[in-house]
Amino acid sequence: MKVLLNDGLEPQGLKVFQEAGMETDTKKRDLNGLIAEIGQFDALIVRSATKVTREIIEAGAKGKLKIIGRAGVGYDNIDAVAASEYGIVVKIAPYGSTNAVAELTIDLMLSISRNTPQAHNSLKNGIWIKKKFEGKELAYKTLGIIGCGRIGQKLAQIAKRGFDMDIIGYDLYPSQESGIKYVSKEELLKKSDYISIHTGGKDVIIGEKEFASMKPTVFIINTSRGNNIDQTALYTALKEKKIGGYATDVYTEEPKTEGELFNDKLKELDNVVLSSHLGASTIEAQIETSTEIARVLSSYLLGGDFINAVNAGENIEVEEKQVFTLFVHHKDVPGVFANIDKVLAENNINIRANYSRQINIGYAISVYVLHHQVTPEIVTQLKVVPNVCNVKF
Repeated sequence: MKVLLNDGLEPQGLKVFQEAGMETDTKKRDLNGLIAEIGQFDALIVRSATKVTREIIEAGAKGKLKIIGRAGVGYDNIDAVAASEYGIVVKIAPYGSTNAVAELTIDLMLSISRNTPQAHNSLKNGIWIKKKFEGKELAYKTLGIIGCGRIGQKLAQIAKRGFDMDIIGYDLYPSQESGIKYVSKEELLKKSDYISIHTGGKDVIIGEKEFASMKPTVFIINTSRGNNIDQTALYTALKEKKIGGYATDVYTEEPKTEGELFNDKLKELDNVVLSSHLGASTIEAQIETSTEIARVLSSYLLGGDFINAVNAGENIEVEEKQVFTLFVHHKDVPGVFANIDKVLAENNINIRANYSRQINIGYAISVYVLHHQVTPEIVTQLKVVPNVCNVKF
């Protein structure tokens, strides 16, 4: 198996591939180079620098390409629709940066509350200012989290344990094990002293209507996506002091290269704190992300594991279609699966999945996941298949 790491990978991630017996290539290819050579590789891993276009995917599909991995959370730079059309799985590494992003969110909350970046800039310019930078404490305030997935839950833990904050949350699919008190979006907007966005995607979560229902002292923190907040409404709310302040690590348009000019209008305002998309930019997160993407990509190529896939369900349950299980105990020899499949096909039974493991020496237990329930008559047919020991449903 050959893996192309077009944006590089930490040594710890490379080691995972090496231990799995896979060949890695870290040579950087441009668009034309990728189109010309991607068919030679079983897998492609990128970060944010490489844009994986339909043309690249089409070229890979004609060759050996089976999977594309994004060493990070977002995959906007990968044409997942095209990948699905050509039967290529797309996976991400969402957990490696969870702690890093949650910690940066706390950092931004503290910075916007205590005006530390403003004080720093003032002192760097040789001016001592104290009274103007009087701030607020996080302790015992209400933190509203919109989007309570892995990062939102980690943030809730830190804020609760470290600052005794009252945590409320809004999520379309709330996790009752998160320790977060879930409320409506409207209630969250009205009650929160701090609002942190962790939804992802491209939808606008906060606009003019939402700003109107917030406390005039609220601080908003965004480490999700710039598009999640209506930027025109945000600028107006900050300019007219309708909210207390805004701290963000993300923008609707971001410079692509180091040293490029940053033109966002938010830099004109005093009640903002800005950071340059540093959410996952820690040594620890880069290592964790590289090993995570290496593990989940290898698990697909070597074992058919769909964990962390974004264009295919990690498990059958997410397909929301009724399935039935069939348990077959059989000898672990060639031809058994083909004969079982033949019986099921002749009875118009569609096999959704087949999980098989050795059980004792020379034998295996296979669990068939089917779209139709088998009948006793079909079970009788299966029991007489050569090398089948027993069948249950």
